[in-house]
Amino acid sequence: MSIGGIGGIDSSRIQAMMEQLKSAATKPAAAPLAPGGTVGLGEKPVAKLDFADALRTTLEGVSNTQKAASELGQRFAMGDDTVSLSDTMIAMQKSSIAFQSTVQVRNKLVSAYHDIMNMQV
Repeated sequence: MSIGGIGGIDSSRIQAMMEQLKSAATKPAAAPLAPGGTVGLGEKPVAKLDFADALRTTLEGVSNTQKAASELGQRFAMGDDTVSLSDTMIAMQKSSIAFQSTVQVRNKLVSAYHDIMNMQV
């Protein structure tokens, strides 16, 4: 699943935009500090989420779901008695839904990228 050739977007421009977003995300403080440089009472420091790690984890999960469904399909086709048709079909549908949702997220990201790039400065 590559977005490098869609609509004239190359990977270097996407990488540059990701670096800009990362640098902007690291500028503000995670939580306001109380006098003395400590976090105020009752406040917990905010956990920092990395978009690239979250995306990578999600894509690996979709890939694993597809591999498991494919394996179940192959085992069922080979006549494995421990694999039922219903389990195989459910795994294939889960895989399909996960992939379709990933494609929709990708489409939204590309659309947002185009919107940002077309903004008047």
